[in-house]
Amino acid sequence: VQLQACGGGLVQAGGSLRLSCAASGRTFNTYTMAWFRQAPGKEREFVATIRWRGGSTYYADSVDSVKGRFTISRDNAKNTVYLQMNSLKPEDTAVYYCAAARWSTAQAMADFGSWGQGTQVTVSS
Repeated sequence: VQLQACGGGLVQAGGSLRLSCAASGRTFNTYTMAWFRQAPGKEREFVATIRWRGGSTYYADSVDSVKGRFTISRDNAKNTVYLQMNSLKPEDTAVYYCAAARWSTAQAMADFGSWGQGTQVTVSS
């Protein structure tokens, strides 16, 4: 599957953005989808995932948690996964990548075989 992410941009702290990731192919509904991000000078990290089986969602549980601020969703009819980001903080600044995996419970980077090109999100203070 090929992925194309978009929706990034420059926003002030406290603002919102919605990222979209469109997938090619007719089997999108059999892929678990995820968002990762990579801040300057840091490793790529997991943000959120939504499983193809059951639609369960999982979010990063780190110190600067996105839980309660970000929402991942998918529209299988449109072959698209979304990341709604609210109450953005400067520390959310990063390149955001969408990814796809055939394994339903995929969550680690190595589990995902298909990646989008990334979209830049910059949050100003």
